Parts: sequence; structure tokens; C-alpha cells
Amino acid sequence: MLDITADQRRALRARAHALNPVVAISQNGLSESVLQEISTCLERHELIKIRVFNDDREQRAQYFDTICQQLGAAPVQHIGKLLVIWRPSAEAKSSQSRRRLTEPRRTKRSFQGNTND
Repeated sequence: MLDITADQRRALRARAHALNPVVAISQNGLSESVLQEISTCLERHELIKIRVFNDDREQRAQYFDTICQQLGAAPVQHIGKLLVIWRPSAEAKSSQSRRRLTEPRRTKRSFQGNTND
């Protein structure tokens, strides 16, 4: 399982807010094909949301742990039936991409203060 700092986790949660779930775990559970699909999505997107169609909170927490351990991903957030996980892609494993996670995002308001009068 990949460890991340609290600041990285906060930045990742903020980035994940606007994301839609890309993988769904149905009542059939966490199969090998679902794990493969999650791994493919992580390689493509790095940060993903997973929807779990299961009412058992303990089972969802176990899925969260299993996914992160087997795929070498970092647990970002488990809220309700949504799981948010992150794993840097092969190209992004440099320290520069990790540094980018902790930098504050520039908003429209922060750009407005940089006008040249």
C-alpha cells in the first residue's frame, strides 16, 4: 500500500471532488476482472472514484483495503459508497509530480490578482 501525507491526501480529495466513478463493484463483489479494470483505470487516470453497490460498510472498507494493498495504491477517501484511490502512473513517479500534489491550485480569483496594469 502506498503511503501519502495528510497534505497530499487533502489535495487529492480536492481534485477528486469533481470526478465521476469510473468503476463499479456490484453485488458479485471484488473479482479478478474488477481488480484488473481498476488497475487499468489507475494507470490511465491516477486518481479514480469507485462506486460500491453494497450496503455493508465493513465489506466496503475491506474492498478499499484489498484494492490498495493488491494494486499498490494509496487510500484517499471512503465516504458512503464511494472509494477514492490514487496511484501514480509509470511516467509520473518522479518527485516532480508528487510535488505538484501539494502545491495549491490556482483559482480564478488568484489569477485576477496577477494583472499587469
